[in-house]
Amino acid sequence: MARALNQLSREERKQVTKGRSFSILQGAGALVLATSVAGPAAAQAPYDPARSSVVPAVFQAAGLTPASIQSTVDQYRAALGAVNNGNNPGPLDAGRREINWDGGGSTATSPGPTPFTVFLQTRGANITTPGTGFMQAPLDGLVSTFANDTYAVIFQAFSPVRLFSPVGSNQTEVEFFVPGSQGAVAATTTGFGVVFTDVDRPNGTGPQGRLGHLRASALIEYFDQYGSLLYTGVVPASPANASLSFFGVVFADARIARVRITAGNKAPGGDDTPRADIVMMDDFLYGEPKAIQ
Repeated sequence: MARALNQLSREERKQVTKGRSFSILQGAGALVLATSVAGPAAAQAPYDPARSSVVPAVFQAAGLTPASIQSTVDQYRAALGAVNNGNNPGPLDAGRREINWDGGGSTATSPGPTPFTVFLQTRGANITTPGTGFMQAPLDGLVSTFANDTYAVIFQAFSPVRLFSPVGSNQTEVEFFVPGSQGAVAATTTGFGVVFTDVDRPNGTGPQGRLGHLRASALIEYFDQYGSLLYTGVVPASPANASLSFFGVVFADARIARVRITAGNKAPGGDDTPRADIVMMDDFLYGEPKAIQ
């Protein structure tokens, strides 16, 4: 074991020695991986071992077409809440919110700043990135924004026609507030899920074939109101260009205050290669935000 660890990269050794748990599931035409990390609450929060050890229901799928993941997305919608609450102000007792980036059928290439507050008042989502901002764009808009012609063929939209991406980063964070409160009432939600396009990793490979699952490129981290990590989910991959993937979780109660999405292992702009997995996002789906008591 000591010799094997010495042959791994510095980052892989860190992950192995931390003792994180990984399980590999074989999906249709793709290697599907799920991870879970649960830890004690942050220092400012009372430690509740029962709360910190709860594992959510997980929904995941990957395939070549929107139809290949549609049933899983629909099941997830039902688990969040049968009614799409749209732009109706809260607080509401039940239902879900969705953001599909299409702006009533818009095909425009639309840049946005960080924080991205377009959906803060109407759907309770405050969206930020360590990068310079965000882009909502159809495929040709991605080509022009990131100056890469290959983006016209390696991505596709789940809900046509626009995709969503941070600019200058591969990370996006979403904090939840009661819709209609102008961001004044912090909230938590039962679940959050995202549609991704062209997730190539995990692909079952790695240094000399070992521990390839540690090199996943897309994941979602879920945090509670105290900043404690509740769960980490690795997004399932599909091996072809322009594939689609979905990952989402649902807890029994509203405990997610913030999520961090890592879309690919490199910020958009470069070529999609075996080492640089460039990933775009489509629909965000989440349970109705509830005011933190």
